[in-house]
Amino acid sequence: MLQDMQTVTAKNQNENMSIQEINDLVKADMAKVNEVIQVRLHSDVVLINQLSNYIINSGGKRLRPILLLLCARACRYQGSHHHQLAAVVEFIHTATLLHDDVVDASELRRGRDTANALWGNEAAVLVGDFLYSRAFQMMVEIQQMRVLEILANATNVIAEGEVMQLLNCHDPDTTEERYLDVIRFKTAKLFQAAGQLGALISGADPELEQAAADYGMYLGTAFQLIDDVLDYSSTSEEMGKNIGDDLAEGKPTLPLIYAMRTGNEQQRQAIRTAIENGGREHITSVSQAIESTGAIAYTAQSARTEAEKALAALSRFPESPYKDALQALAHFSVNRSY
Repeated sequence: MLQDMQTVTAKNQNENMSIQEINDLVKADMAKVNEVIQVRLHSDVVLINQLSNYIINSGGKRLRPILLLLCARACRYQGSHHHQLAAVVEFIHTATLLHDDVVDASELRRGRDTANALWGNEAAVLVGDFLYSRAFQMMVEIQQMRVLEILANATNVIAEGEVMQLLNCHDPDTTEERYLDVIRFKTAKLFQAAGQLGALISGADPELEQAAADYGMYLGTAFQLIDDVLDYSSTSEEMGKNIGDDLAEGKPTLPLIYAMRTGNEQQRQAIRTAIENGGREHITSVSQAIESTGAIAYTAQSARTEAEKALAALSRFPESPYKDALQALAHFSVNRSY
């Protein structure tokens, strides 16, 4: 009975742990990661320095590097490779953002003008390529074949996810299964790689390494599903991007897919037209359909299910403040407003 009460108390404490407290736990490690980022961003080409520094320092949550650091520390890692690999993961993520914004013709990210809006599509794509290639240079320096294998596979899967999303754009017949595949490929795969790498460099046994990978996959999926929720229930200031961007780009995200599946004929037709044509002129009718069908609640519950799977994966981890932070990160992923 006492053990059960202690478990409940620990769970409540983890739920109440703030993102700032999580950041504080890895503050010293993140300072080292930021040092690596600043040094390895340098190029003799001025435009690369300007653009890459702009996007890297634009106020992102740094969730993927934090995830890698927490998994490494939770697996009792004592070396320094986690700093370099956390920077690698952030470079890969940043490269995908640069390319995403060009493909989507986005003008706002994290409350600031996108790099492509400021410097043009050509520069954004090429600097994204620079970040990818710099990341692979840094991977090689670790001199572990499995590190290369994990990250090479992840970047390839992410590219496949980008193409899958492109194929789904303006397709109102996209199924929930197809959409979830895009999330797992495009977004969750890098979370998975970050978690797995943290365990790998720690010399964790195969079961613990797999648990870290599973945690990352479920966390990344939950995180993206909440992004889908916030696209219709947040504000531009909170999200740092224009609300309704996904609809404007003709992306059939889960709230739209569910509302079209469960709504009446008029609602289905309104959503179908909005997805086929893109733009924001249908945002009011689509938002009403999403609200009346319970699509936001359905998507949020789907995210919570993924977060619960992430928490279950942590059962293999030894008890530590870093495991507590990983649990808190899962709660944050589904309870956030930005």
